[in-house]
Amino acid sequence: MSSRGRYVVLEHRAVIAVDGEDRTTFLQGLVSNDVTKARDGRAVYAALLTPQGRFLHDLFIVEGRTGFLVECERERRQDLLRRLGLYRLRSRVVLSDRSDELAVAAIMNDDAVTGLGLDGAAHVPPIAPDLGVMFADPRHPAAGARALLPSAILAETFTRIGCEPASLADYDRHRIGLGLPDGSRDMTVEKSLLLECGFDALNGIDWSKGCYLGQELTARSKYRGLVRRRLVPIAFDGAPPPPGTPILADGTDVGNIRSSTDGYAMALVRTEALERQAALFADETPVRVALPEWLHLGE
Repeated sequence: MSSRGRYVVLEHRAVIAVDGEDRTTFLQGLVSNDVTKARDGRAVYAALLTPQGRFLHDLFIVEGRTGFLVECERERRQDLLRRLGLYRLRSRVVLSDRSDELAVAAIMNDDAVTGLGLDGAAHVPPIAPDLGVMFADPRHPAAGARALLPSAILAETFTRIGCEPASLADYDRHRIGLGLPDGSRDMTVEKSLLLECGFDALNGIDWSKGCYLGQELTARSKYRGLVRRRLVPIAFDGAPPPPGTPILADGTDVGNIRSSTDGYAMALVRTEALERQAALFADETPVRVALPEWLHLGE
C-alpha cells in the first residue's frame, strides 16, 4: 500500500461551478455552513435544505480558479442546478455543470492528508493548480482527502504523487467505519434532518453564520433535543441486506438499512434502541452497532 494513500474515483459524484461576484453571499444565504471559510484550499462540508429544514443535497464547497467548485451527487446535479437557479433572482451569479470535465476522487489512509502535503490546513499542492484542486476532507481528520481533477489527467496525477487505485467497496468500508454519510445513499431527500445524520459533529453546520434556507428546524432540533433517530454504522456477517431493509428490536421496527458493502452498512436507528443497546436484526441477520468516536447519543 502506498504511503500516500489509495484513491477511488467516485463516479456517483460530480462537480458544478458557482461563479460571479455575488457567489459568496448567494451561497451563504442557502447552505448550512459558512462558505467564507472555503478559501486557501480549505473546503467546507454543507447541505442544501428545503425551506422546512429537510435534506436535499450534501455538498463539498472549495475555491476554484474563478469561483466555487461544488461537489454534489451526479444523478441529482441537475436538480441542484435548478434549485440554485430558482434562488438566483438578480444575484450576479453564473451556474454551470463541470461534471464532463472534472472527476471526483477520494484519497484514503490515515496519513493521506500529511502524505499529500495538505497538512490538515488543506493548502492546495502544486498539482495542476489551474485545472483542479485537492483538499482535506473537512468532515473528520481520518477521512483523508478529496480531489476534483480533469478526468484526462486524474490517473496520471495520482500515479505521479504515489497513490494507488482502490475500489468503491474499499471507500465504502472506509467511510462507513467512520460513520460518514454519502448523499441520498444514506439520507432521504425531503425527509432527513441534518442532526440525525451527524452534520453538526462532522463540521457541516455553522451555528453562528446567520440565516440560511431551512435553518429554523435545524436550530430547533438542536436546542430542543428533537433528534429521535441517528444514522450509525453497523456490522454483520455476510452479504448486506438490501437498502431499505427494516431493522427490528424485539420484533419492533426501529430503523432501516441505507448504503452498504460486505459486512458493513449505514443504518438509521431510533435513539432509544441505541441507548438501551437492544439486540438488532435486519431480515433475520443479527447486526452490531459500531458507534464512531465522534457520535455521542446524548448530544
